[in-house]
Formats: sequence, C-alpha cells, structure tokens
Amino acid sequence: MSKEVLVKVENVSKKFCRDLKTSLWYGVKDLTGEFLGGRSGQSVLRPKEFWAVKDVSFELRRGECLGLIGRNGAGKSTLLKMLNGLIKPDTGTITMDGRVGALIELGSGFNPILTGRENIYNNGSVLGIPKKETDKVIDEIIAFSEIEKFIDTPVQYYSSGMKVRLGFSVAVHMKPDVLILDEVLAVGDSGFKMKSFNKINEMMRTAAVIFVSHSMPNVANITNKILLMDQGQVDFYGADISEGIDRYFNEFGGYNPREEFNDYAQLTELTIHPSKNYAEQSTPEMPVIDYTDDIVFDLKMKADPKFESFHIKLQITDKDLKIVGIYDSHHFDEVVVNQGGELSLRAVVPNSIFINGEYAVTVFIQRLDKEKSRFDVLGVYRYWKKFKMRSSKGLGVVPSVVYLPGRIEQRLLNTKE
Repeated sequence: MSKEVLVKVENVSKKFCRDLKTSLWYGVKDLTGEFLGGRSGQSVLRPKEFWAVKDVSFELRRGECLGLIGRNGAGKSTLLKMLNGLIKPDTGTITMDGRVGALIELGSGFNPILTGRENIYNNGSVLGIPKKETDKVIDEIIAFSEIEKFIDTPVQYYSSGMKVRLGFSVAVHMKPDVLILDEVLAVGDSGFKMKSFNKINEMMRTAAVIFVSHSMPNVANITNKILLMDQGQVDFYGADISEGIDRYFNEFGGYNPREEFNDYAQLTELTIHPSKNYAEQSTPEMPVIDYTDDIVFDLKMKADPKFESFHIKLQITDKDLKIVGIYDSHHFDEVVVNQGGELSLRAVVPNSIFINGEYAVTVFIQRLDKEKSRFDVLGVYRYWKKFKMRSSKGLGVVPSVVYLPGRIEQRLLNTKE
C-alpha cells in the first residue's frame, strides 16, 4: 500500500439480521466457525438477513476529503463503524494507515461522569497518545471548543452543542492521519461551524478526511471526492462533486418509493391532502399544503392477525433528506387495534409548520414488545408519498426535528383478506 494512500476499502460488505433471536443464533454459529478456522456462509444471505453494505470499494489519500452521502438507511453509518473498527466486515478488507480520529455520534467516546478535561486525556489514552503530548495541546483544545468555563464540569451536564464543540476539538487537535466526521456539525451555531470548516480545510494538508452530511452546500464546499451510497451499494464515486450531488437530488426528486420490509404488515394505499381544499394547486400525485393547515394522511393496510395492536410512525423528510418531522402514534398513546382484514386509518397532523418546499413521507408499522421494551418492525415503506408545502412570506426557518401531535381515526373496511 502506497504511503500516500491512508484509507483503502476493497469489496467490503456487511449484513445484519432483522430478528434478534435469529441474529444471536447466527452469531454463535459464526463465532464457532471462526474458532474452527473458517468463515463459512459470510458472503451468502441467510433467512431474515439483509445487506447493509455490499461490495463497497474506494481509496483516500492524504490531502483528500471524501464526501460520503446518501439517503437515510443507505449504509453510511454502517460503513463508518467498520472504518472506525467498531464492527468488522463480513467480506472484503479495510486498510487504515496512521492515527484515526473519529466523531461518528454525538458525545461518542465521552464518559458522562468525567469532566471535559478528564475526557480529553481519556480520548488521548485511547488513541495511544502519551499524557505529555496531550498536555501540549490541551489548552488549544479547550480554547477552540469555547467551553473554558465548563471544562471541569461533568460531560453529562453538557448541552448537545457543547458536546459537539468538545468532541470536534479533541478529534482535530490530536493530529490524526484520518479524520471521520458523521453529521456532527449539524448541531451548533453558525460561527462554530465556520471555524470548524476552516479547521478541516487546514487539516487536509496533512490528513485524509471522510465527511458525512445531508447538507449538499457543505459537501460541495469542503470535499474533493464524493461517494454516493444507495441501499448499501456505491451509486457514484469520483472527483466530480457536481455529478454526485446531482445524482443525490435526482434520486429524491424522482418517484422512487420502495418497500423495505413488509413481512408482517402491508400498506395498500396512502393519500395525503390538506384539511382545506386547494383544488387549483393540489393534485393527487403532488398535494399542496398551506402553512399552519392540517395535513391529513389516509392509509389502508393489513397486519398479521397474530398482532393484536400496532403503532404507526410517519417520518417527514425534506429535499436534503433531512428528517424534519415525526408523527408517532405511540408517542401520543394512539394505539391501532388490529381487527383483522383491511383497516382504514386517518392520521391528522394539525398546524403544519414547514417552509416552502417538497417533502416525502416514510411509513413505519411497528409493534411494541412490552416484555422486551422494544419495537418490532412489521413494515417499512420508504419515501412512499410526497407533498409540497406553501408558506407565507417571511417564514424561513425549519425546526430541526419536530415530534408532531396528531390523532388516529380507525375503521374496518368491508373487504376480505
């Protein structure tokens, strides 16, 4: 491997299992197989498994910044966890040369009961950096993070913005050869973001950077290579940033709904319309909702009779593929009773507050397992329908993520299964 190439990924794949019990059983079998000297079945999907990442290859040299983009669920986070050594690939190889700094989750690597100062030394020790070397840069780290007054306060009392400031400052000042950043700069004020982007540009002289973001302006400004992922695979890879970004937007702009999982519940119909009738603007294919008007979601679906009840989650995504709103019937104690046959549901979300633009709706059908305190997914319909929002002049702010209030109306249709 050339000294200049710091990251080399060759035909890397990773699969997961949708069912917990089956996943544990497969894990035992795989560990036994590895102990006996083999990794049989790693390249073949077994029942209930799916590829989170499939046959991904790329390389990154010192001085390059790779923009890793793709819609939610495309496999970006799984790939980053493999690059950072948190999980290992099922097939393929990953070669990393030099010291790796990563910030792939808000507050990751921090011990909440330790102070910010103690966590800086902790992170240095994990990276194999001697205390004397950390002593030389700790003042720079604290000054860059702008949290001098709280540096000796336990991290558990930090706001999300403070955690990002400290985490980013630690990552860049430990002089990594490879820096991995996953959407962490989405939190924080504009001044700190600008300072951080300048620091990334400065670091690119001596390091390789992998930058994950749903903000295409940021990707265009700081990256010189781009990798677009779709359903775990590479859709585009190269130095033509504009081409990669165009493909990203084209994937969203075209009607590309997909059934990700429907073994236990089937969505047969979804329509979206405003509570008031704007016939001159709305069409069934692209309804238009007025700012502060109610959004009405009419759904028809069937669920496996063995499930007595389930919940509906509607995830609203903007054109940058950023999640801006969530309606979750569980969040508001609106359980759907499974009466058998095809159900007609109406979810009404009042006072929509999104700015002008196009939005997509993903439908999750899920069941609460109270004994295990977790949700089991019965069906996922990704970007199933779209709508446009028409807002009044002067409204230009979209909340980061809003848990939308609402109500569910339910009736049983006179249809046979």
